[in-house]
Amino acid sequence: MKKYKVCVYAICKNESKFADRWFHSMSEADQVIVLDTGSTDDTADKLRALGATVVCEEITPWRFDTARNRSLALVPEDADICVCTDLDEVFESGWREKLEAAWADDVCLASYRYTWNFNPDGSEGYVFWIEKAHSRHGFRWTHPVHEVLEWVDDSPKGKTVSAEGVRLYHHADPTKSRAQYLPLLELSVAEDPTDDRNMHYLGREYLFCRRWDDCIETLLRHLALPKAVWRDERAASMRYIARAYQNKGDRSQALCWYLRAVAQAPHLREPYLDLASLLYEMEEWEGVLYFTACALRITHRPRSYISEAGSWGSLPYDLRAIAFFKTGRNHEALAEAELALQKAPHDPRLQENVAILKRLCEENG
Repeated sequence: MKKYKVCVYAICKNESKFADRWFHSMSEADQVIVLDTGSTDDTADKLRALGATVVCEEITPWRFDTARNRSLALVPEDADICVCTDLDEVFESGWREKLEAAWADDVCLASYRYTWNFNPDGSEGYVFWIEKAHSRHGFRWTHPVHEVLEWVDDSPKGKTVSAEGVRLYHHADPTKSRAQYLPLLELSVAEDPTDDRNMHYLGREYLFCRRWDDCIETLLRHLALPKAVWRDERAASMRYIARAYQNKGDRSQALCWYLRAVAQAPHLREPYLDLASLLYEMEEWEGVLYFTACALRITHRPRSYISEAGSWGSLPYDLRAIAFFKTGRNHEALAEAELALQKAPHDPRLQENVAILKRLCEENG
């Protein structure tokens, strides 16, 4: 297997508590480079002591793409593979060898498995594949937030490969505010109103901020964009519109938009389960059973960020167990409740549901 020069680069600010864990995770690289954007703690000193190359420079006005590009510029020109990470992330041991095994001279980008968050019981939450391992030349970061790599070289772009077995885990700092995300997303959309990706993200951010009308208006703009053709993301916009209407108390509109999301992406579990959850609120138990069954017929989990942890956990079985119980089918309810518990064995509510249903089944035969 050919050896390549591998460099990890990152940006940071006041992340001393993550420095040791992060550096030891990244130390399989030939060089670890950090742009410190204004720490007031000992992050920079600690990283230097560990062996990282650290440059301190404030970015004003703050933009993630500007900071990423400045950190990339610190990577030596002769690097073969650049790997961009953050200090609250950790690679599983052996990542470099697996990345090099996937790489070749005609490759410019590699994707790998990313765990974005963890559930309270320690199990994985959002899991998808990201593309942050790239060739030294030809790329730049773009967008003020939710920044992405853009190919800017005049030469033909190389291949993208999947680095199977490479796993990166994100252990988010719960004390960090995401208040800067909304204004940066608004700036991103103002800079390029035709960019479908960040229009979608802006609508989603309005949903997170409980700005229901802004969410609906923005996601309708997303759906109208000529470049908004990815069915998975279009379905997500429809689901978020439905959720906004649901929070406004308009179940009729919510139902319409969830149905549109199902039609847009029938290959995804999420629209079916959102619809089943609404029908659960409406006590439409046969509908819950039908749409959860549709979801469970999908057995391949996509690698995109659209895939949500709940859809692949206990939720579909839990909904089915309740629907069967509400319609007097306790044996069927028990079978589904046990499947739900298998997915979340430490959930006390699911444990209690199984115990209750077992007792009912024993009493009634």
